[in-house]
Amino acid sequence: MEAMELTINEDNFEKEVLQSDLPVLVDFYADWCGPCKMMAPVVSALAGEYNGRCKVGKCNIDEEMNLAGEYRVMSIPTIIIFKNGKPVETVVGSVAKNELTAKLEQALR
Repeated sequence: MEAMELTINEDNFEKEVLQSDLPVLVDFYADWCGPCKMMAPVVSALAGEYNGRCKVGKCNIDEEMNLAGEYRVMSIPTIIIFKNGKPVETVVGSVAKNELTAKLEQALR
């Protein structure tokens, strides 16, 4: 079964990200952002590959400006990996899938 990314917003951030038992990759993006569109299939693939081992979510910065501000998202895409409720890795810009995979694997240790 193909796992879908969670839609992360202020209403569920606490529960889905900060209180998660699993590491959580959050993709801060915007619909108008070219590099974000390039990263979307990578993030989707990771959601499927890591289903049950970590959560993958997407947070639209245009709709969730407070969350973007709180985590100092200055340019997009910004991907933050949370573990035990704290950001442990931040990746800014579009990166190769293997780079994200390596960071996720590190968070899973």
